Amino acid sequence: MTASADDCGQGRLRGVLREREPMSRHTSWRTGGAARRYYQPADIDDLAVFLGQLATEEPVYWIGLGSNLLVRDGGLPGTVICTNGVLSGMQREEGDRVYVEAGVPCAKVARFCAREDLEGAEFLVGIPGTMGGALAMNAGAFGGETWSLVSEVETVGRDGRRHRRLPQEFRIAYRSVSGRSGEWFASARLALRQGDGAASLQRIKELLARRAEAQPMGQASCGSVFRNPPGDYAGRLIESCGLKGYRIGGAHISEKHANFIINEGSATAADIEALIGHAIKTVQQEHGIGLVPEVHIVGERRESERGENRDE
Repeated sequence: MTASADDCGQGRLRGVLREREPMSRHTSWRTGGAARRYYQPADIDDLAVFLGQLATEEPVYWIGLGSNLLVRDGGLPGTVICTNGVLSGMQREEGDRVYVEAGVPCAKVARFCAREDLEGAEFLVGIPGTMGGALAMNAGAFGGETWSLVSEVETVGRDGRRHRRLPQEFRIAYRSVSGRSGEWFASARLALRQGDGAASLQRIKELLARRAEAQPMGQASCGSVFRNPPGDYAGRLIESCGLKGYRIGGAHISEKHANFIINEGSATAADIEALIGHAIKTVQQEHGIGLVPEVHIVGERRESERGENRDE
């Protein structure tokens, strides 16, 4: 079912609301059950109004490009808010600042900055998601991290109120950001350096070539599945256990880069989650290192899966 929010008795809203929306349409793994409700806000003002009207007990999930998300096959019981394609504002501001909204793909930010003769954001081209997700997890690539660029963010609270926040109001670590419960990132201001646009674009081209050489491209994956443990690499540990190519159902660990799991076309979310669990268990047994998933796993299992351990 698809309807405008106005049709659903929410006269002040301007976005699009869908019910029972299959999340396999919105995740890069192409798996996942249905969300009970799925909302695409018209803009940040509309997003604030929508959040302010939600029941306080309503579960809320956020999605951009769906590249760091595994939605279980039983679906999501609450409301999904999609920022991709709608919170898409981006502009250069005074000095070397860039304003970017949460739904803008990171790769687009990298190229925009380069074309503005600003340097420092080139690494963003290696992050397969939107700025909202990159802010939420301090995403990184090629040695760079999102929050190294951030001078200020705008958040929207559960009550619909908007806030300007500074980096020191958050606890920022490797692939982790916390400190403001009940608020979500709507936009950011990035502080960059004056540079040579042509050189930055060439750097982006080189980074993309490195990525294509080392990582599986054009296949259904989420990007990196696990965080790198201190002093090591998740992909190296998984490969050293002989798990490249290991399959469960329609999913397998990439033979090109062991920190990637590929949906061959028929994988369920349960197949992928079982493969994640098998990699964690094997690396723990062989190396004594506990891998931590970088991907967010959300939602409910199907009734037939509950109580099962697919890695046994």
